Amino acid sequence: MQTLKRLTPFISVAAQLDPADMALLAGSGFRCVINNRPDNEGEGQPSSNAIRAAAEQSGLEYHHLPVVSGQISDTDVAAFRALLERVKGPVLAFCRTGTRSASLWALAEAHHLDPDELIQTARQADYDLTALRPRLEQYWQYAAGGPPLSPTPTFSATPRYDVLVVGGGAAGCAVTASLLKRDPDLRIAIIEPREQHYYQPGWTLVGAGVFDRANTERAMSRCIPTKAQWIRAAVEAFDPEHQQVVLEDGSRIGYRSLVVCPGLSLDWDAIEGVRDSLGKFGVTSNYAFELAPYTWQLVQHLRHGRALFTQPPMPIKCAGAPQKAMYLSCDHWLKGSVLKDIQVDFCSAGAVLFGVAEFVPGLMRYVERYGAMLNFNNNLIAVDGPARKAWFKVTDGTGQSSTVEREFDLLHVVPPQHAPDFIRQSPLSNADGWFEAEHETLRHPRFGNIFSLGDVCSAPNAKTAAAVRKQAPVVAENVLSVLRGKGPQAIYDGYGSCPLTVEFGKVILAEFGYGGKLLPTFPLDPRVPRRLAWKLKTRWMPSIYFDMMLRGHEWLAEPKHLDFEPRPAEAVNACDFTQEKKG
Repeated sequence: MQTLKRLTPFISVAAQLDPADMALLAGSGFRCVINNRPDNEGEGQPSSNAIRAAAEQSGLEYHHLPVVSGQISDTDVAAFRALLERVKGPVLAFCRTGTRSASLWALAEAHHLDPDELIQTARQADYDLTALRPRLEQYWQYAAGGPPLSPTPTFSATPRYDVLVVGGGAAGCAVTASLLKRDPDLRIAIIEPREQHYYQPGWTLVGAGVFDRANTERAMSRCIPTKAQWIRAAVEAFDPEHQQVVLEDGSRIGYRSLVVCPGLSLDWDAIEGVRDSLGKFGVTSNYAFELAPYTWQLVQHLRHGRALFTQPPMPIKCAGAPQKAMYLSCDHWLKGSVLKDIQVDFCSAGAVLFGVAEFVPGLMRYVERYGAMLNFNNNLIAVDGPARKAWFKVTDGTGQSSTVEREFDLLHVVPPQHAPDFIRQSPLSNADGWFEAEHETLRHPRFGNIFSLGDVCSAPNAKTAAAVRKQAPVVAENVLSVLRGKGPQAIYDGYGSCPLTVEFGKVILAEFGYGGKLLPTFPLDPRVPRRLAWKLKTRWMPSIYFDMMLRGHEWLAEPKHLDFEPRPAEAVNACDFTQEKKG
């Protein structure tokens, strides 16, 4: 269950809750639950009816008061106030992150409580409502006999930062640390609603029994650089024309330069029936923190039958991870002398085993060693967990499609992936919904003070933590250059790394850049499986990630630079005019 934040003895708030949490709330003494999230607002969100049924079954009073993120109206505030006046407490209100519910509470109480007191109370619960001050003061003034409220409150006192970073994952923390390393006096903030930070590259090894899941998780407060302000909220929209970001409670944060790196979203609902089967019926995925241990349980217990490993259409996070799960599982079964009794199928929506052809021969030797069947142009579209069946859309060489049914005893699912909705629906996205960026400078082509890195970026590099390690210094240098009135000078060569764990104790360390160009860090043939690469992956990389990359120590990550200094985007016209006059 999400952490509950107490505002008063009467009301607490929390991020998204599940039906299973209702019994725990009742046991903790709560008497009423208020859901402030509209249905179908986000991926994986349980319906209001499902939560209502669980709440009432646990003896809780339940109310659904949906409020559109970023658009808290006076009517919403009045309805929330009326609800608090008639329900019996203690009350637990929740939304996507808790910010919306905390904002509703503050606005509902502003008619009789001082704005400073409300903001301080929210801050003690880790919610920063400073941007709501103008509206809180407006309610306070009206209650004291001042002029009536305007229909649309304004946010004239928008806080403004030198650099605003959207996302506190690997990319957000790394680029913030790199920025502060270069200029410790920067006024910089990270907008991130989650309280936990995950080392996602470790989940493949959790699914193979090599890592403990707990070692891949840290409190977000330990990962965000200490000199940066952490804004615990979710972004709702961007207003690049006014250099502002809109939060889910409608408040706005200003910036001189913006860095967008919220990661990507896993679209489980794109596969019919899979959500109801995850974590049971032999259906698992190393792409989820909660499920990776279940993968290892299934691998250990499977002695015969059929194992399916799937890969969706590109792009996805770490393109090698789907087959890494297969290799490590097969190696375990081989050493346990049961592989001969297990049919292994790798079903990929793509047409090749790996996107960089140099590494395919080495991988094929392991495919043959394990006797795995490769099924290309096979896209998983539906799952029936209780029946142990999966359906694939299979496309032949002529473009004709058919549906193929396969039975399974173990099904490792990798879901389709896309940019978060608030990116796809923003003016910063490209036609495919990803953040639009110049491939070398990682700057937005239309908004010269906005940059991106990490999984959400449209640059055609591998979406891996290793890519972030090289991208962070590039973006940091280019952001500072733009803040000084110059153009970007650092360039990114597309570097990415995919440590392909082909067996226990050996890894093919695939390192490459744009166009599949090999970019090995060490003077060794990168196509050869090595024990040294296994040690790097299992022993050193977690420390390099947490203790170096997230702290601004740029080990072997010095960015390349342009041979000339480009002009800043906003100065192009003036510069062209000057050159014409001189000519």
